[in-house]
Amino acid sequence: MVLPDSCEQSTFNIARSRRNLKMLLEYDGTDFAGWQRQPQNLHQKTIQGEIESVLCRVLQEPVELIAAGRTDAGVHAKAQVANFLTENSLSISRLKHALNGLLPSQIKIIEIEDAPENFNARFDAKSRTYRYFLLTRYSALLSRFTGIYRYDFDARAMNACCQEILGQHDFTSFSKAGSQTKTRICTIEKARWYQRKNGLMLEIRANRFLHSMVRLLVGTMIKVGNGELSVQDFDAIFSAKDVCLAATSAQPQGLFLWHVEYKSA
Repeated sequence: MVLPDSCEQSTFNIARSRRNLKMLLEYDGTDFAGWQRQPQNLHQKTIQGEIESVLCRVLQEPVELIAAGRTDAGVHAKAQVANFLTENSLSISRLKHALNGLLPSQIKIIEIEDAPENFNARFDAKSRTYRYFLLTRYSALLSRFTGIYRYDFDARAMNACCQEILGQHDFTSFSKAGSQTKTRICTIEKARWYQRKNGLMLEIRANRFLHSMVRLLVGTMIKVGNGELSVQDFDAIFSAKDVCLAATSAQPQGLFLWHVEYKSA
């Protein structure tokens, strides 16, 4: 982890015990290279990197964030959850105020609270919900937050695809090639397209998601919705366990990490 010298060497503001702080935050991911800090590309701005940098300045110690979901470049979050350990005694209200004063305007800390020391924002999550917003006509005001595809979509056919992915399945066909994960088995609890004014919205909830999984699913369902593929074609792609058969990933700006649910205490 690459940190500013002030974080590496500081001995200021050290408290008497370690705390685990849980944060709820939202962000416009348009101008960022995704959530995850990229030590190999230090010139790229990431959400994690921006927040950690500010936390180091405020707390005067190294900080490493753990997030519920590692969103891709250009993807947004309405309710990302992250946690970090600190030995600083700064009050939660002052910390939140300092963060929101120093972070870029595209990142907003909604809540900070004390969590059990063993809480982990990633591994303790019970489910994650994403929403994909799709417009069928161009909008200057919404172009940062919607995928724009100028087709007449068959929402019924797209929802037929959603029915096929419900439950526990191998999602290799919808996982970015080269991604490192022990298993590509995921359990989809909900997947449904909703008709909206001038477009559609997908809501999908699962216990876990693979790298680029939602965008690959959306991109392939778009092909079904506009008639380029049939529902049977979608099933064949799903069963083949070959990401090369999937359609191009949907545009990132339409995707939001919408909600993270945790197990009851």
